[in-house]
Amino acid sequence: MGRDDERDVLDRMGRGLVYTESEAVFLDERRRADLIFAYNHTPPGEADKRRSLLRAILGSVGERPALHPPFSAAFGSNVHIGDDFFGNVNLAFVDDVEIRIGHGVMTAPSVTLTTTGHPVHPARRVDFARFSEPIVIEDKVWIGSNVVVLPGVRIGYGSVIGAGSVVAKDVPPMVVAVGTPCRVLRDITDDDLTTRTSAADR
Repeated sequence: MGRDDERDVLDRMGRGLVYTESEAVFLDERRRADLIFAYNHTPPGEADKRRSLLRAILGSVGERPALHPPFSAAFGSNVHIGDDFFGNVNLAFVDDVEIRIGHGVMTAPSVTLTTTGHPVHPARRVDFARFSEPIVIEDKVWIGSNVVVLPGVRIGYGSVIGAGSVVAKDVPPMVVAVGTPCRVLRDITDDDLTTRTSAADR
């Protein structure tokens, strides 16, 4: 495959159009599978080694990241996370294109962030044909257990995604959204400051 062909594939990927496994094979050098394996098998006491591996795996990573193994990623290098990120076990990044995560984001166990889907008609899925669209998760978002975030979704500042949701469309800032498909349940307001007992109340 020549440079012009590679540019054509990258252009189609950038526009969310279909491309195949064979066409995208030149991107394999960006995969971080061995480093992800090493991270997932690093003893808990070797925090410095984990941090070093995470910086080698991800496209960019902020301060004080916490990512509990095991996690998986199609590439790893297309994931960008901000400061104070917390990812619980079994976080899956399907990052054929970029996943951008802001500051103070938390994910519960078994969350999947997938930038990639496949055509509905089987004749269009030959050679693992697929399309990819970036995911953006803004600052202070909390994503509950077993949530799936689909290609092209943006989740707005401070929002909470309820456990088990499938997020197929953008979620605005400062809302609680739940369900399959995920829908806004209500706004987050100052009333939520008192819905659980805080240390100051004791």
